[in-house]
Amino acid sequence: MSEAVEISNFAEALADVARDLAREHFRSTTQFERKADDSPVTAADRAIELAMRVAIEERYPGHGILGEEMGRLAGDAQLWVLDPIDGTKSFITGMPLFGMLIAFVEEGVPQLGIIEMPALCERWSASRGVTAFGGNPCRVSGCLAIEDARIYTASPDIFSPADWEAYDRLSRRAAIRRFGGDCYQYGLLASGHCDLVVEASLMPYDFVALVPVVEGAGGRITDWEGRPLGLHSDGRVVASASAALHDRALRELAGTA
Repeated sequence: MSEAVEISNFAEALADVARDLAREHFRSTTQFERKADDSPVTAADRAIELAMRVAIEERYPGHGILGEEMGRLAGDAQLWVLDPIDGTKSFITGMPLFGMLIAFVEEGVPQLGIIEMPALCERWSASRGVTAFGGNPCRVSGCLAIEDARIYTASPDIFSPADWEAYDRLSRRAAIRRFGGDCYQYGLLASGHCDLVVEASLMPYDFVALVPVVEGAGGRITDWEGRPLGLHSDGRVVASASAALHDRALRELAGTA
């Protein structure tokens, strides 16, 4: 078995563990704490990340780990990036559109990504340039025009005033504009159910896993300047169902359309 296949199989096993733990906790409590940045965290966030970290350290002791709740473990050449619950506010309020994100990064390039949706029993997995949903390959819609696009973002609250103005200008040109979903939006894009996702204020553990998922389904995903996403990106993300749509969205966000 090649190393890439072995890592892919291990990542799927991590997602299985995360799914089971999330389902145990979901809708069983509404208790949460506030972190230093005022975002919420639950016992489930910590339990899921700890379980994944322990499994990684046992299997790949030389790999680094970057997780939302427990920071970074040294190791840059091969790095796991984990978000134990993406959409903690949804999780706390009983909304099933929370997920967890698992990425494997080698020499700074995301090689593998998983979007796991525990409450829905849905999963997008991407490795070796192919994205699968439920075990079957999936593809973006190929939408070319903003006027035909179905556009998503998680919430107006994630934008600065200037970024909101740019997003509002772009999204009002689209055919359908929707809010909510966190990482689920990107899975929907990979399966052809929406065409654009535009966000801001994201951290690496929010978007690194999304890169292989979107690209493996034939889509484009970059920052707002069109640069590849990486650990040092500014947190502004655009994902699109085609290169033409992506270029048009970037120009609209920049105010140069």
